[in-house]
Amino acid sequence: MQPGLDLELLACRLTFRARRPLLFPPPASNRFRGAMGFELPESLFRPTSGDGPSGLQDRPRPFTLRAEHLDGTQVLQGDVFELGLNLFLPDPVPFYEALSALEWAEMLSFVPVPLTLPLAQPAPPHSRIRVRFATMTELKPPQPRGTLPSFEILISRLRDRISALRTFYGPGPLDLDFAAFAERASSVRTTGGALDWHDAERPSLRTGQTHFLGGFTGHVDYEGDLAEFIPWLQAGQHTGVGRQTVWGKGVLLTDLI
Repeated sequence: MQPGLDLELLACRLTFRARRPLLFPPPASNRFRGAMGFELPESLFRPTSGDGPSGLQDRPRPFTLRAEHLDGTQVLQGDVFELGLNLFLPDPVPFYEALSALEWAEMLSFVPVPLTLPLAQPAPPHSRIRVRFATMTELKPPQPRGTLPSFEILISRLRDRISALRTFYGPGPLDLDFAAFAERASSVRTTGGALDWHDAERPSLRTGQTHFLGGFTGHVDYEGDLAEFIPWLQAGQHTGVGRQTVWGKGVLLTDLI
């Protein structure tokens, strides 16, 4: 296995009991994120790095929330519900403390499971996959409405995100030739798909600003030499890809077809 090509994280499963009736308008993660913003240290909730390389002056946040299963649901007082939280740094205590402080839900359990995702261990040979965008996704450069993202753009943004997470919270940047990686990805063809486009906004109680939370959901089919890239796509289920992954955007699921 190639050194410097894995990703370590804590996949946390949290269980809560509602202290009162609750409604979770989509994205449900916003309710948790907003509460965490008042409890977490600024260095964790809104990390910055003024002296970082181009494109990394603003650090990625070291966590992602997984609450899409709650989108649009209502729970009654006393109901039990779950939250997923992926952490890309080794100390879960500040996040446990922040989420224990919720006034509208009692934490019943917080279970962190260490995961190591080996990105350099290719999947068995495969030539066709379907990538499902399980939550709203925004890529850079912005994806024009009505078009399908190329595989090169998708996998390159995922590569960049994983490298940034490792740079700031793990053992260091990916030991990878970025240009050669993208060149190999460029040979993978987009063969079809169907995307839905969504507009959504979120007002911030902290700043008074309104943030755009839209993007696309759906699926895209790709064909080519894919074995190298499947582990990266599977890692995307934990990291997300694109903008605002901290809110649970950009969750990828990969199906072999």
